[in-house]
Amino acid sequence: MSDALKKAEQAVRAAEADTDVVRIVAAVLATQQAVQQQPTPVAQKATLARQHPVGLYVTAGIGGAVALSFLAMAAAVLAVAVAVGAVAVTVCLLVLRSMWRDLNNH
Repeated sequence: MSDALKKAEQAVRAAEADTDVVRIVAAVLATQQAVQQQPTPVAQKATLARQHPVGLYVTAGIGGAVALSFLAMAAAVLAVAVAVGAVAVTVCLLVLRSMWRDLNNH
């Protein structure tokens, strides 16, 4: 009976090692371990985007440059307006002085 028991145990061990179910389970476990060890590239890109929002910085830089150029143009227009006003006041004062001298000479 001891020989029969040993033969039965060997048969059970051989059957356990050679079944298709055991092979499939081993393949699934190996696949899961490989997937867990290597993170997906999409997740890495999302992590980088959260750490460094480059698009936000570029948009803010372009918006700042546009706003700065509009302010520079407004300052230039203001300077031209002040210059035109100064010339107009100077001409007006010269004309009035000339008229004043003509009135005093007569």
